[in-house]
Amino acid sequence: MSLPELRDLLERHVRPDLTTAIDGVRICRIDPGAPPVTSMSGTVLAIIARGRKRLALADRMYEYGVGQYLVASVDLPVTGHVVDADAGRPALGFGMTLEPAAVAELLLEVGPGDLPGSAGTARPGIAVSDAPDELLDAVVRLLRLLDRPRDRKALAPVFKREILWRLMTGEQGDLVRQLGLVDSSLSHITRAVRWIRENYARPFRVEELAQLSGMSLSAFHRNFQALTAMSPIQYQKHIRLQAARLLLANNPHDVTGVGSRVGYESPSQFSREYRRLFGVPPSVDAARIRGGAGPAAGAPALP
Repeated sequence: MSLPELRDLLERHVRPDLTTAIDGVRICRIDPGAPPVTSMSGTVLAIIARGRKRLALADRMYEYGVGQYLVASVDLPVTGHVVDADAGRPALGFGMTLEPAAVAELLLEVGPGDLPGSAGTARPGIAVSDAPDELLDAVVRLLRLLDRPRDRKALAPVFKREILWRLMTGEQGDLVRQLGLVDSSLSHITRAVRWIRENYARPFRVEELAQLSGMSLSAFHRNFQALTAMSPIQYQKHIRLQAARLLLANNPHDVTGVGSRVGYESPSQFSREYRRLFGVPPSVDAARIRGGAGPAAGAPALP
């Protein structure tokens, strides 16, 4: 079992900004009592080496602990909270960005008989499973390269590829494989998700997003809800409010202007929805963020 070495590697190489010398790999250390963090998940593999984390996505709740992994196949607005960390022993996690191009390349190189069958139905964009030893071993080999700079350039792509393969052939393989399929329901919905993220301040008609995704309106609604746990309008609202929170870090005294910039015509509606998501009014949260107490002031945490 690789967990003791995994914990040691994470403990020794964690940085305040979560980054590492390996592109796309992050290490997260969360102290006991840390407040919940609202962020975008990204398309990511996350593994807990110490502690336990609870993740909220709309009305869905995911929990994963030591030796378990979480995969997110689409960029989703989530709120994460460590629920099991002892004093002096913070939670530790590993994260690796899942690149659709890398998944597609691996799919092209293997035969159909080398992969499990696909369920063929819309699935949630987040899933949790126990991490098999083969996956943990591959992650440890990747992290060892942090101590071996000379080997990093040659071997990091090899170990990342093995990690992807373990995921693609594992319990959540169907979810991961869809990242690399051009015509999967995930890829269709991802087009709409990307459009909303790039145009969150603009109003839209759901029919236009369905057309962009190449789906009928009913199929679009069904697949979007299954993947993101929310409607397109709810997703846009979360993106708007998270963008507002980042803007408030630099404009703490312009709450009305920030609300307008992210698409709200009514200051009262902006304040009401902001408070509903983050627990405090925007003016109060802005002061907290500027003081360094809010999660938006630092690097985003892993899911």
